[in-house]
Amino acid sequence: MVLLSLVLTSPVVIFGVYFLLRLVSKTSLLFIAKKWWRLLEDSCHVYQFYKIPKFNDHMQENQLYTKVVTYLNSLSSVEDSNYANLFTGNKSNDITIVLDSDQVVTDTFLSARVYWTNEKSKTGSTTLVLKIRRRDKRRILRPYIQHIHTVFDEIEQRRKEVKLYINAETQPEKNGRWISVPFTHPSTIETTVIDADLKNKVKSDLESFLKSKQYYQRLGRVWKRSYLLCGPSGTGKSSFIAGMAKFLNYDIYDIDMRNVTDDSDLKMLLLQTTNKSMIVIEDLDRFLVEKSTAVTLSGILNFMDGFFSSCGEERVMVFTMNGKDQVDPAVLRPGRIDVHIQFPLCDFSAFKNLANSHLGLKEHKLFPQVEEIFQSGASLSPAEIGEIMISNRSSPTRALKSVITAMQSNMAARVVNKIPRSASARVVGIEDSGESAGLYSESVHTVREFRKLYGLFRSKSSRKEAMDIDLQDKEYQRQSS
Repeated sequence: MVLLSLVLTSPVVIFGVYFLLRLVSKTSLLFIAKKWWRLLEDSCHVYQFYKIPKFNDHMQENQLYTKVVTYLNSLSSVEDSNYANLFTGNKSNDITIVLDSDQVVTDTFLSARVYWTNEKSKTGSTTLVLKIRRRDKRRILRPYIQHIHTVFDEIEQRRKEVKLYINAETQPEKNGRWISVPFTHPSTIETTVIDADLKNKVKSDLESFLKSKQYYQRLGRVWKRSYLLCGPSGTGKSSFIAGMAKFLNYDIYDIDMRNVTDDSDLKMLLLQTTNKSMIVIEDLDRFLVEKSTAVTLSGILNFMDGFFSSCGEERVMVFTMNGKDQVDPAVLRPGRIDVHIQFPLCDFSAFKNLANSHLGLKEHKLFPQVEEIFQSGASLSPAEIGEIMISNRSSPTRALKSVITAMQSNMAARVVNKIPRSASARVVGIEDSGESAGLYSESVHTVREFRKLYGLFRSKSSRKEAMDIDLQDKEYQRQSS
């Protein structure tokens, strides 16, 4: 036993065991031998090389590049490469392995071995290189590429994530004109505050569009659909766009016209969008009226339905405006705008929907008073009313009273603004009859008295609210239960 113990603890034995373990490990001579054998084997064959750049000569993104990258990163052989990058996936507990530059990934298809390398050029752009035996290329090249398409579609279907693209890239020569972030907006078409029938019509129109590829081809028209969302700020246009994107499961390309240099740049942005995407320009009327960029009206019209708009399919274009009065009718004609959707200020029906979603109220004793104020012509945007309800969500009665006060204030401001300013122009600095001066003076007096009365009403109302609001909340909760 002593002799055996001495043998086992001998430095020679220990070194021998260590050497054998290293020999069979991947980082040992065995791995090196396999690598050299592969190189020797490769030298006995003639290979064909195919490059797949990320962008073409016009800086338009190569869709095949995106699909191959997704496919390669799904292979187990990526984990076997010397270097690989680890990224967080769509979920916090997901880890994505991405091939590093100048690393080789092997793949096998129809018993043929192929090699992929990710190369970087001097300008910083990336290119994938496929190496395939020349004797195998006619047999497997096209089926292999089709296999990549199929696997990519399966992967995308499992992990589809809507993205928001914005034209704010600072190095377009490397990465194109767009940068993207995950689009996590919670709005859906159902949660937007518009008429229920209108929601159903829009959803039906979108569903019909998705199924109309052959129909558009038969007509000889580009497979795209354009929508105009028109209404004041705060009426839910942006939220509706988010809901449309979620419904279609399309990426959003939001074009900031301030970052567009000219008509050619606008065309380039359009060329770099993908199929199955939603292209958005917000506040188009303000841009057309102010002409705040170098893009011309002709450039906008060509963007909407010119030749460049046909470079792709299954696209939805969405434009928003506050009003159409000052917009050239050529922008609004059918073909450029297919569907017009009006977003009005909040009415009583929309108010009840907001009260139900924000406060859990289907009925309340203050509803008749709110309806009466709406009938008198007062109104706010859904965003304004929604914010008041969110701020006072702990007390439904206080929330409704705050809405009433805000609407009364809005109505008072509208009455004041209706006083003709021409009256002051006739009086100040110009000799006029006493009748004109009296009219102007009377108007000012009326406004002042109205403001005093309205201020008195608000102060009394506030004091009364402070005294009875808790009592009314308790009464409402008792009735609800």
